[in-house]
Amino acid sequence: MAAWTWRFEKTDGTEVQPAVPPEDFPTQGDAESWIGEHWKALQEGGADQVRLFEDATEIYGPMSLHAAEA
Repeated sequence: MAAWTWRFEKTDGTEVQPAVPPEDFPTQGDAESWIGEHWKALQEGGADQVRLFEDATEIYGPMSLHAAEA
């Protein structure tokens, strides 16, 4: 069974420890729901962007945790 995980980074790609402890998620939807609930606390804790992995394969990223500029 695949594990879906997030990597938390600064804008330069340096990995940082998340302000909210992550977990391994059984589905991509579960992982995306979790980031939707916690993105603001993660950003306030020092993460600028995230990458989503299925096991060791990067699915997408970097995805910014900052609001888009208008």
